[in-house]
Amino acid sequence: MSIEVKEVSKNYGTQKAVQSISFSVAAGSVVGFLGPNGAGKSTTLKMIAGYLKPDAGSIVVHGIDVVKNPIAAKKHIGYLAEANPLYFDMYVKEYLSFIGKAHMLTEVSNAVANCIELTGLGNESHKKIGQLSKGYKQRVGLAAALIHNPQVLLLDEPTSGLDPNQIIEIRNVISDQGQVKTVLFSSHILQEVEAICESALILSKGQIVANDLLSNLLHNKSQSLESVFRSLTSGSETPINT
Repeated sequence: MSIEVKEVSKNYGTQKAVQSISFSVAAGSVVGFLGPNGAGKSTTLKMIAGYLKPDAGSIVVHGIDVVKNPIAAKKHIGYLAEANPLYFDMYVKEYLSFIGKAHMLTEVSNAVANCIELTGLGNESHKKIGQLSKGYKQRVGLAAALIHNPQVLLLDEPTSGLDPNQIIEIRNVISDQGQVKTVLFSSHILQEVEAICESALILSKGQIVANDLLSNLLHNKSQSLESVFRSLTSGSETPINT
């Protein structure tokens, strides 16, 4: 397994953000990570990425314990945060080159060119990041997550701010990356999950209420993902785990 989360918990004071969750994600798969606002999705992704330390439990990425060896684990992780922090005064190529050097890449120029092409940033690559639309800023964040060719991609709302055409383009990028990488991404756009995922994890109030193939969750398409989501996160859910 590329991602193994075992009995992981995280509290913010008295708030139980994540409550003893366990799941695994196999290599070469794209898994949708769903849940209402405040369910604990972003907190979980931050812990897997090594930006937050869990209060309990263990997280292993690409065979490396994230808590015990965070630097080694991060070499295999590409992470696009929900807030997508960027340096607005830097040019797109300059910023991606900076990220590539931070990862100690030997062929930085080639890596930058490849990511610009992959994420459709070519026409905007000569601009400062602060001059870009929200959608193109999101592409810069995705390019930065991909630049070191990680085995695991953690994407927190990767299509936020994109128009319908851009959503399809980035969806295709995610789907293609899922052929060779492990991709775990959160989204409030359920159609995205149905379009590119074989399975989904659903979180509610810091607990996993579903972890299954989409075909099973949807009962072979007799239900919509929206109806399943609402029934599992409305407060009367019965956990579904396989």
